[in-house]
Amino acid sequence: MSEFNYRSNELYCENVKVSSIVKAVGTPSYIYSYKSLLSQFMKLKEAFAEIKPLICFAMKANDNLAVVKSLVDQGAGCDIVSGGELYKALAVKTDPKKIVYASVGKTEEEIKASLKAGILLFNVESLPELEEIERIAKKLGKKTKAALRINPDVKAATHDRITTGTLQKKFGIDLLTAHKILKNRKKYKYVDICGVHMHIGSQITSKNPFISAIKKVAAFIDELKVDGIGLEYFDIGGGFGIVYNQEDPFCVKDFAKAIIPILKKTGLKIIMEPGRFICGNSGILATKILYLKDNGVKKFLIVDSGMNDLVRPSMYDAYHEIVPLRKLTGRKEKMDIVGPICESGDYFAKDRQVNVSLKKGDFLAIMSAGAYGHVMSSNYNSRTRAVEVLVKGNKYFVVRERETFKDLIKGQRV
Repeated sequence: MSEFNYRSNELYCENVKVSSIVKAVGTPSYIYSYKSLLSQFMKLKEAFAEIKPLICFAMKANDNLAVVKSLVDQGAGCDIVSGGELYKALAVKTDPKKIVYASVGKTEEEIKASLKAGILLFNVESLPELEEIERIAKKLGKKTKAALRINPDVKAATHDRITTGTLQKKFGIDLLTAHKILKNRKKYKYVDICGVHMHIGSQITSKNPFISAIKKVAAFIDELKVDGIGLEYFDIGGGFGIVYNQEDPFCVKDFAKAIIPILKKTGLKIIMEPGRFICGNSGILATKILYLKDNGVKKFLIVDSGMNDLVRPSMYDAYHEIVPLRKLTGRKEKMDIVGPICESGDYFAKDRQVNVSLKKGDFLAIMSAGAYGHVMSSNYNSRTRAVEVLVKGNKYFVVRERETFKDLIKGQRV
């Protein structure tokens, strides 16, 4: 997290003291670094410059308009999975021809909106979905492009709930079925099936599963060529991991060096869909200590953020480094860092070494919270969702206001 550093014992985001932000906007608060977002995007762009891929930011990781626009302004496209993400992508002036749409459950309304917007292509996840897109496109009189999402049946070393590339999961189409569809693709008059897509999971820190899957799909592309089936696009997905704790950093240069020869051999235009890799270590969740509790068996540090703000530790047993906004020295003790939600699963850390000099009113930063943080937040326990802040150089901007109690009852009727 290169843009979050201590200076004179104070945590900074770029050139802004984090404590000055939280004192102004309150907590819980998500704080993002503009420089970090762009830096991560450029790492990918430079590593793969030889083949000039279309890099579509996976909005599922962070759909804040300012975050998305920061990347779109640098040439990024968007990988979307819902009608809401399409709406947001268009709201920040994303070129529709740089939008690709995955999701196993696209609704008729979502397909219609995408066809009317003129997106680049649908990543199709099943034969029934393909037939539905054909039916709707015919009804609207609008032709479109599609790539078949191949399930390469490759297991990646990541949490089971974010593994997507095996046939035990709901995603994608097996190779045999995909081959049959492509052999009969001329029957689809309104959907040009001109590509293949793969995505094997998220938070994968080794390049090896990607290489295995890409080789498998590339071999499939070669088989198609033998059958006279030519394609235009190969979407290799995303899922590149970040460092949360002690993981080995995912080196995009090494990854690019390993797969560019394979990709070039296919002769296809390449699309990729990074999300977490770009925004994960570009953000933190700032929180305030409310109480220190000792029940005689365990010690608890209770903060004003909860699992409704950041669900990853509860849902995935995920590790996030947690540091004070003011650097401390001295003795540490094991404590659980927990929130106010009425669930035993409401925690950010268990048996974590915590400085004993921390006290009520002090602030903490939950690191590596830029991906799958605010996007997965909720109003559970009727809690308002957090403010979001973007830091650029020596300035910061509120890019999503904190919800109010009135927001909690908006649209409700008695």
